[in-house]
Amino acid sequence: MTPPLAAGFAMMSEAEIRSAERTLKAGTWAITAGALLFSVLTVTPLVRAVSPAGWEWTAPILPLVVDAAVIIVVRLDSVISRLGGSGGAWPALLRWMTGVMTLALNVGNSALHRDWVGMAIHSVAPLLLIVTAEAGLAYRRAISTALARIAREQAAVAEQERADRDAEEQRQRDERERVRAAEEQREREARDLAAAQQREAADREAARLRDEREHTLALEKERTAREDAARKAAAEQEARELAARMEQEKAAREHAWAVERQRAEWEAAERLRQEQREDQLRREEAARAERERQVSMSAVVVPAARPARQVVTTPAAAHKPGRVVESVVMTNEFTGMTRDDAEAALFKLYRDARDASTYADWEDDPLAAPGGLFCGSNLGRRLGRSDASGRAKVKPKFEKQYGDYLRAKTVERELVGVG
Repeated sequence: MTPPLAAGFAMMSEAEIRSAERTLKAGTWAITAGALLFSVLTVTPLVRAVSPAGWEWTAPILPLVVDAAVIIVVRLDSVISRLGGSGGAWPALLRWMTGVMTLALNVGNSALHRDWVGMAIHSVAPLLLIVTAEAGLAYRRAISTALARIAREQAAVAEQERADRDAEEQRQRDERERVRAAEEQREREARDLAAAQQREAADREAARLRDEREHTLALEKERTAREDAARKAAAEQEARELAARMEQEKAAREHAWAVERQRAEWEAAERLRQEQREDQLRREEAARAERERQVSMSAVVVPAARPARQVVTTPAAAHKPGRVVESVVMTNEFTGMTRDDAEAALFKLYRDARDASTYADWEDDPLAAPGGLFCGSNLGRRLGRSDASGRAKVKPKFEKQYGDYLRAKTVERELVGVG
């Protein structure tokens, strides 16, 4: 059976019910605040009158404690009823106990003086607070029940609307599926017909292309055969020309090497003559120094009355010629060339010398041995650099370039053999 208050709320909308709930809340708190203020003003003189001397200042504590309990009861009852629950017996006991205590404290002073009218007047606020708390609890429970019912009804309506909407959408999807299936069937038939026509046309085109390809392939084979014959003849002619050119270059290198070897031999002979001249000059200087020493010693033993000592100075002693060393390499060998051109020209001579060498190890050849024409130090000197630069940079670089040259010749011979 529907409670009377819930039946009354059944005809109201959710907005009206919430407005009533706000009115209930505002009225309840207004009555509670008034009752609490009245209680504090009424109870404080009573407690002060019964307090020991010197402790009258504690009189407001008791009404404040009771008022705090009243606030807890009112607030928590509203929360629990809003949640649709029940706190059990202890909240009811606290609610009635705070109400009875508030009533007793408010009428206590009048009861001591047997003032029945005062008791009636001072009991109005506590009784009104007790009844308002009980009635507010009933109101809130009814409002919560009504709001829950409205929420259920709205959820049911929304669920029904969603079901209707889903059913309509499903019907529309089914209709679209039928229409799309019919269109796909028509399109599939049209595609099959077009595909059959395209296959026939493709077969005809493939046959035509096959005939053209076979004709083109036959022509290409004939042209390839002619080109292969021409290329082979050209390769043979080029091989013959290359062999002839290599023979000419070899003869030229051998001639250049012979000239270079003659020059090296001449330079070695000149160096030997130069060393012999230097040895002769050193012997002459030693003999001259010995004669001068003997003359100086004989001058020391001459008597003091003898005229002043004369020192005989020979032309050789007056001017001692310095040591003259003739370079074993040609001076100004690469005059007018840039550094790279001079290095390339010297490498060509180095390569020709290595090609013409009959030694198994190039380093054993006198031309590459220390002091030889193509040793590291003389390579640096011929390029206008230091001996150390020739040994550390020029000689290793020429060796690397010569290795590349030999590999290139090997590849060239292989290509000529294949041709």
